Amino acid sequence: MSSESTLDDEDTFKILIATDIHLGYLEKDAIRGNDTYNTLDEILKCAKTNQVDFILLGGDLFHENKPSRRCLHNCITMLRKYCMGDNPVHFNIMSDQTVNFNTTQFPWVNYQDENLNISIPVFSIHGNHDDPTGAEGLCALDLLSASGLVNHFGHSQSVERIEISPILMQKGSTKLALFGLGSIPDERLYRMFVNNQVTMLRPKEDQDEWFNLFAIHQNRSKHGPTNYIPEQFLDDFIDLVVWGHEHECLIAPTRNEQQLFYVTQPGSSVATSLSPGEATKKHIGLLRVKGRKMNLKKIPLNTVRQFFIQDVVLDDYQDLFTPDTPHVTKKVEDLCYAKVTEMIEEAERERLGCPLTPEKPLIRLRVDYTGGFDTFNTARFSQKFVDRVANPKDIIHFLRRREQKEDIKDEINVDYGKILKTTAVEGLRVEDLVKQYFEATEQKVQLSLLTEQGMGKAIQEFVDKDEKDAIEELITYQLEKTQRHLQARGVTTEQDIDTEVRRFRESKKNTTEEEKEIKEAMDRAKAHRLERGDEPMDLDVSDELAMDSDEGSTPFPPATRGRGRGSRGRGGRGRGRGATATEPKPAGRGRSQKSSAATQSRSIMQAFQAPSQKSSRTAASASYKADEVTIDDSDEDIPVTKASLPPPKSASSSSSSFTKYSSQSQSQSRGIAFDDSDDDEDDPFKGRSRSRR
Repeated sequence: MSSESTLDDEDTFKILIATDIHLGYLEKDAIRGNDTYNTLDEILKCAKTNQVDFILLGGDLFHENKPSRRCLHNCITMLRKYCMGDNPVHFNIMSDQTVNFNTTQFPWVNYQDENLNISIPVFSIHGNHDDPTGAEGLCALDLLSASGLVNHFGHSQSVERIEISPILMQKGSTKLALFGLGSIPDERLYRMFVNNQVTMLRPKEDQDEWFNLFAIHQNRSKHGPTNYIPEQFLDDFIDLVVWGHEHECLIAPTRNEQQLFYVTQPGSSVATSLSPGEATKKHIGLLRVKGRKMNLKKIPLNTVRQFFIQDVVLDDYQDLFTPDTPHVTKKVEDLCYAKVTEMIEEAERERLGCPLTPEKPLIRLRVDYTGGFDTFNTARFSQKFVDRVANPKDIIHFLRRREQKEDIKDEINVDYGKILKTTAVEGLRVEDLVKQYFEATEQKVQLSLLTEQGMGKAIQEFVDKDEKDAIEELITYQLEKTQRHLQARGVTTEQDIDTEVRRFRESKKNTTEEEKEIKEAMDRAKAHRLERGDEPMDLDVSDELAMDSDEGSTPFPPATRGRGRGSRGRGGRGRGRGATATEPKPAGRGRSQKSSAATQSRSIMQAFQAPSQKSSRTAASASYKADEVTIDDSDEDIPVTKASLPPPKSASSSSSSFTKYSSQSQSQSRGIAFDDSDDDEDDPFKGRSRSRR
């Protein structure tokens, strides 16, 4: 076997992919405070060592919407250390960059800026943790973008229609179309896909010559009827999807048999919850693309803190103790002590020979005490491991099962495994719990005027983003809207008012109108805070639903000339910037992730006031045709034989001519032949082309 460097030639893209770095997570913790910074340093160092063409981040670079000064300082320092330099960038961008990078007043890729020396460009979409907020629609990534360190793309500007325009790149004869979509509330995006309101733009010419790479940051696993994005919603011309937001590392590409593309889920680079999905080994990926073929090599991260999790069901140890055994609680505690000690010893064995791995591991023991057992004092138990684990305060997690009522028709053949379900679900969002509460609670305490979604958004603004007037303004605004509706209908009696209010509330649930009203209420809360002069408006101000406001927008400056570097030796870097922007930049949008339910009840007969404005939009959709693609995801260290491909087309033919493809339109069925045999020792990008069935 020859060295890995023989895989790379002038036609091969080398891309480092990573998602969910969550920079700044637990940065004030004495033990775990530097974990995210050490791991980002390792990721960037790996990119420089492998001499990648660029880095692709799938969202949640920061853990907080308002990262601390220390967090921003460390991030900027590392990006400048590893991503700036005189090494040439060997690919050109052929698309209109004023469309691709529409969140900055410097709408061109950073390595084409004559004032910057960028050796490794970083392209990133935003996640739900570092989402755009405020009237300006800015996020922490926009700070890095304005400073020339990161290229922020995939920012949607509308709540009703999304057009995803790719960044078109070319290296030698290989053409790469990079699509990106930053985080959007799952329920909203789900509805937009169903209504054919999501379109992906493709070049009108030479469509079969482009390798289509898509970065997305949404729920992949199903958390509810519409609280996720099914893979079949995505267009089938895509070759590879880089899926962010999900923290379990499933980086080996898996094929979607319906859409016939591949999906890689790199997962997070830090454990932000002590759940089983976080316990898998953390990796990043080194993706090679040549022509229409790909090769993905997974690279383990050595600076990630070890995490071990184990479940103990006390009912399974009846040979040792039962609930009636004398001193049973002490025996249970001794059992847990032995289990935790075993995991610590296993961590110490695995850490041998890995000096970069932190010394103290994360340990979680989930104890099911169903059956009459009692819990013990976890604080006292944790004191025994203070010097040995990184999370001494939450080593033990007690849970118990309860009977789940079901319609059991056959009392003889009962599957009791389905009847018993655990009550403690790790990773369940507060928003889901609030929704479940109002669905299950008695009718007399149901919300009659507000909706669960509105309360969730308002409380999230109040708790996470410190918007103190959010809840009050939502209530006031909804009262005003309801009063105007009742006056228009001429309702006067109390009974009729109650009936009409509930009918009015139900008519708006889960609609675009409801989202606009919530946005308007949040805007008013922000305006009141500004009137009081509590704090200046900046990117930290929360307005999670300001997705299509045009306030404070400024047009991009025109890009009128090339950016030649001459003697600076920038190799094949093209300096063209595309067309001048013709429209002002609308404010961005945010994503609400968590909520809770707490507000004072008010009489419907009380204060109704002024009306507010509503707006309407239209959405468009189109159809697309099937294409052919060949993909290989083997990790073998095999030399490459340079492929014979047609000469590249001119940039002008692709940069301005796009066709639209609706994500929900139907295409011809097609097949893919995937070759994972070892017969072809000369081509690591082995595999046959896709053929139509």
